[in-house]
Amino acid sequence: MARTEDVRQMFNRIAARYDLLNHLLSAGIDRRWRRLLIRKLQQQDARQVLDVATGTADLAILAAKRGIPHIVGVDIAEEMLAIGQRKVERQGLASVVTLKPARAEKLPFSDRSFDAVMVAFGVRNFEDLALGLQEMCRVTRPGGMVAVLEFSTPKYFPLRQLYLLYFRHFLPLLGGWISGDRGAYQYLPDTVLAFPQGQTFIHRLEGAGYDQCRQRRLSGGIATLYTARKPG
Repeated sequence: MARTEDVRQMFNRIAARYDLLNHLLSAGIDRRWRRLLIRKLQQQDARQVLDVATGTADLAILAAKRGIPHIVGVDIAEEMLAIGQRKVERQGLASVVTLKPARAEKLPFSDRSFDAVMVAFGVRNFEDLALGLQEMCRVTRPGGMVAVLEFSTPKYFPLRQLYLLYFRHFLPLLGGWISGDRGAYQYLPDTVLAFPQGQTFIHRLEGAGYDQCRQRRLSGGIATLYTARKPG
């Protein structure tokens, strides 16, 4: 719980600048990555979708705009949820998107509640990755999908070297300058580099109960979209 509380407080501190920094630091490419994730869910005709680590609800709002009729977003940071709620209401989506506080490791939903579960840039913040993935599997209906979008590191020269230079040095400086919290933007590269990427994360999904696990590296490997199914 100690790490969860630290992460909650950190995201509450940077909530007001979170959206600006996300788009700025990714040069807006994160929007395209999110659209790709939503298309995967649309291909499966997912109608009841859970958005774990929803943050300020960008992904949930996009899902609603793309026609998914019911999305529930959960997050541990109350300030992020408050901003997300204002965005949802401002866009007239309150009947489609519901936001509530919850931990990934203890989701307050019955078994088989959702057609799909999605996470964008949040799984690396789980205090217990295995338990969080198991909970996501528990609340997914048999045959349903999990879609996880997460930062990763490019494999090949020179993109890998340029990316690591940016990620380790420039990003904490710029993020800290804009947000006033350099520690939060040092946390980002630290957690990305420590995260079990690629086939290692595929094995984690399989261990949580999913099958048909796939990965698609995006933008040269800067991000990866993982998809899997709950057997049914």
